[in-house]
Amino acid sequence: MNSIIQMDNESHQSFTSFGFFDLYHKHSFKQPPRTTWIDGWKIEYMAIADPKTIHNTPIVIVGGAFQNFNSYKYCVEQFFESGPVILIDLPSMGANQQITNVDTGRSAGTLELPDLSCMLGEWLDIVGISKVDVVGISLGSVIASFFAHQRSELVEKMILMGVMQETRKSWRMLLEESLMLMKEQRMDEFGQAVILYLVNHAKLDKTRMSPTAKRLFFRQMAEFSNTEQERYEINCNRLLRLNHVPVPQTDTLVACGQYDSFTLPHENAHFALQCPDMQFAMIANADHVPQLQRRKETMTLFTTYLKGESIQGLDGIINLTREEMQKLERRGEARIKVLQSQRQLTHRHSEHVVNVEIVDLNYFGLWMKLNNQDDLTFVSDHPRDLALNLSDDEGEFAIECLIFETSEQGVRALFKHGSFENADRLLRFVARQNQEEHVDEIV
Repeated sequence: MNSIIQMDNESHQSFTSFGFFDLYHKHSFKQPPRTTWIDGWKIEYMAIADPKTIHNTPIVIVGGAFQNFNSYKYCVEQFFESGPVILIDLPSMGANQQITNVDTGRSAGTLELPDLSCMLGEWLDIVGISKVDVVGISLGSVIASFFAHQRSELVEKMILMGVMQETRKSWRMLLEESLMLMKEQRMDEFGQAVILYLVNHAKLDKTRMSPTAKRLFFRQMAEFSNTEQERYEINCNRLLRLNHVPVPQTDTLVACGQYDSFTLPHENAHFALQCPDMQFAMIANADHVPQLQRRKETMTLFTTYLKGESIQGLDGIINLTREEMQKLERRGEARIKVLQSQRQLTHRHSEHVVNVEIVDLNYFGLWMKLNNQDDLTFVSDHPRDLALNLSDDEGEFAIECLIFETSEQGVRALFKHGSFENADRLLRFVARQNQEEHVDEIV
C-alpha cells in the first residue's frame, strides 16, 4: 500500500452525493464509513451535508476516545446550520479499530497525538479541502490544538471542549489507576471507575445524566474486547506522555461543562486565556460530557459561534469576563470538616493499619495527618493500596485511595471511585457531615 489506496471503499454506497459530500438522509449513519489509507494507516470518515449549506466551510469533528460516529447523529442537523460535516476517526481513535500498520507492522501506540494531528492535515490535503472549522472534544481537543498549531492556514474557526494546557498529577494518577484495573482484569471496577472519573457523580442532581445512559456507558467499558482494551491503553499512554498542549492562534471558542471534574473549568479557562483570539463559555449543569447531558444548549452554543453570531445570553450558557475566568475556583467541591475525624487507613495486602486524623474532605479526595510520623514512608510506598475506613449511621465502609502528596505536614489523597455503590455511599456520608456541621453552627 502506498500513500493512498482509495478514497471511498467498495462497501460505501451513498444514496445521493454532491461532489465530496453525501447529502444527509435518515439512513446516513447506517452506512459504513468511507476510508482513506495513508502509508499503511487507515482513516475512517463520513462527509455529509445539507444542500442549503453545502458550499460553506466544512466542520471537521474530532471526537474523544470513546465516541463513534453514532455519538453525533443527533447533533449533525444543528451543525448543518453552519456548514457540511466531516466526522473522522484516526487510527485507534473512535470506532477505528486499527492498532497495527498494514505495511510496516508498526503499532498505533507509537503514533503520538501530534502525529495524529499531522495525519489529519495530510488527509485534508489529499481530499482537497483547503479551509475547515474544527471541533475537538475531550481527547479530540488535544489533536485539534496540535492541528491548528501545525496547519493554521487550514483553520478558519476552532471549538475546543474539555481541554487543558498541562496535565495535573492527580489527573494522571486517575488514568494510571484505570489502566491498572484493566491490566488486572477487574473489568467491572474498570468500567465504573472510567465513568466515575468522566462523569461528576457529585453533581448528578444538577446534570441529570440518566441512569440508562450511565448503565450503557458502563457496559461499553466493562465489556471491552481485547482490541478495545489495547486501544484504551494506547490512548491513555498518549495522554500520559503529553507535556504541553499548544494554543491555537486562530479564532477559538473554548467550552466546558460547569461541573467538569475531569478537565476542570479553571483549566479550560486558563487554556482559553492563552489564546490571542478567543471566546470562553461554560455549559450550565453539565460536566465532561455536555453533548450528552445538555445537547440542545451545547449545539446552540457551537452553531451560534460558527455562524459568527454573539454567544452572549444564550439559554443554559454561562459567559465569563477575562477577570472572572482568572478567578475561577481551582477546586470544584468545597472541603468539609469531618466529625469524629480520627480514622484508619488499611492496606489491601497486609494487616498494617495507619491511624490518621482527617483535616478535611469532599467527594473527590481528602487531606489528612498521620498520628505517627513513622508511618510516612509506608504510606508513600503504597500510593494505590490503602483504603480510608469511615462510619456513620449506616455503618462502616471503606474508600480506596490514591496517595499523591506526602509530607510531615500531611497526606493528600484522591478517592479511587471504582464502585457506583461506594460513590453513592460517600456522597451520603458527605451530605450528613454537612448537615451536622450546619446544625452545630446554629446551636
